[in-house]
Amino acid sequence: MADAAPKLGFAAFSAPPKGVLILFAEEGLKFGPATRKLLSPAGDLVQRAAAAERFTGKIGSTLDIAAPTGLSVSRLFVIGAGKAGKLKTQDFAKLGGSAKGKVPSSATEATILAELASGAMKPEHTAEIALGVRLRGYTFDRYKTKRKEGEDKPVALSVTFAVANVPAAQKAWTQRQGLAEGVVIARDLVNEPANVLYPEEFARRALELKKLGVEVEVLDVKAMKKLGMNALLGVGQGSERESRTVIMRWNGGKKGAAPVAFIGKGVVFDTGGISIKPAAGMEDMKGDMAGAACVVGLMHALAARKARANVVGAIGIVENMPDGKAQRPGDIVTTMNGQTIEIINTDAEGRLVLADVLHLVNTRYKPEFMINLATLTGAIMVALGVEYAGLFSNNDKLSERLTKAGQTTGERVWRMPLGPEYDKMIDSKFADMKNTGGRYGGSITAAQLLQRFVDKTPWAHLDIAGTAMNSPQNEINKSWGSGWGVRLLEQLVAEHYEK
Repeated sequence: MADAAPKLGFAAFSAPPKGVLILFAEEGLKFGPATRKLLSPAGDLVQRAAAAERFTGKIGSTLDIAAPTGLSVSRLFVIGAGKAGKLKTQDFAKLGGSAKGKVPSSATEATILAELASGAMKPEHTAEIALGVRLRGYTFDRYKTKRKEGEDKPVALSVTFAVANVPAAQKAWTQRQGLAEGVVIARDLVNEPANVLYPEEFARRALELKKLGVEVEVLDVKAMKKLGMNALLGVGQGSERESRTVIMRWNGGKKGAAPVAFIGKGVVFDTGGISIKPAAGMEDMKGDMAGAACVVGLMHALAARKARANVVGAIGIVENMPDGKAQRPGDIVTTMNGQTIEIINTDAEGRLVLADVLHLVNTRYKPEFMINLATLTGAIMVALGVEYAGLFSNNDKLSERLTKAGQTTGERVWRMPLGPEYDKMIDSKFADMKNTGGRYGGSITAAQLLQRFVDKTPWAHLDIAGTAMNSPQNEINKSWGSGWGVRLLEQLVAEHYEK
């Protein structure tokens, strides 16, 4: 199995007969009424244990009590929820992740009491807790045939959320479940090795969205040649695996209303081509398609909850390999919109893929906005590290909304500059532009190139090289592939673009 997902369910407030019990305490060791009633048979056990461990309910802290006296459960965990009224949306998901992280791998049942000191959690907050549990429970081990000595064999875990209003909590989770599935899909795609997830297989997996009512069109090499997508095709021409472009459409909004559009870079493996990368760490380049993975996961999330919006998702899928047929430094390619690009470095390939797909989406669908995601430059990691994605945009309103959505979900973005001064760095002696501007401002010059293919359409480019793969693990992600961007963009659509 690739993902041993816990089974999630909801029940009314009650004391569980067995298994693991997880409660939340706000600072000052404050509990809600249902929690206090549940703990009453244990007397002052929790207070004494908390005093011994200096546990006060600080957010993220945990109190662990084995075989608690007076209770029938085998283990009691009290998780700190911090100061009353200070929790944000993303904090509930983190609490859920922390809760799941405390459940022993041998446990088969766990109950989480969805209550704070002020009383029962709102259904949407319970759903965020469940989202955190689901995402923290993700694993990718389908290619492991043996377990390490002493490593527990995974068991099926059932997690029950004890809530005040079961139907309302279930309804809220139904709206969130598709989002969890979308993140898992994106993680699976990023984690897959390139010998399994080649362009045609990636396209096949995107076709599975048809089950949710998404229209999916796959363009092969012949179709792309006819459209003049030579920049994209040039990247993949050195590979034995043919390139693909996949266009996904969810029509949940008003008929005829302009769609919103998301475009992803899908380089399933990037050797650098003729400008080959150093061997050390090259295995990570199986994740150079994380932008495309996010778009597929996002389309699943929106379709699963039947989002009231018209949405286009498009991904350019290629493999960048060195070969006798591969493009060379010095080659000049003509893009779909007629502009020419001189290839200076074949490892600056993602922008070539995106240029053609951006133009295709812009001219064919005339979207309200376009947002592209790409593990585009190492330079963005030099600038921002691995906590923020770089945001480049020609539209202040779209930038502000993305920034706010990042603050809500915890998938944060930081706006970077664009300007005509940087255009000079990608001027070419022989073509309209060259595909790299040199060492300085590398993430900016890449964005400047992309901007030449969006015309006046509101547009944002997210450089996710530092956040999408091998990024710091946290309460809701212990995976190499993070699925970054699905939650961010789903929040953006839900808050601003559903009619």
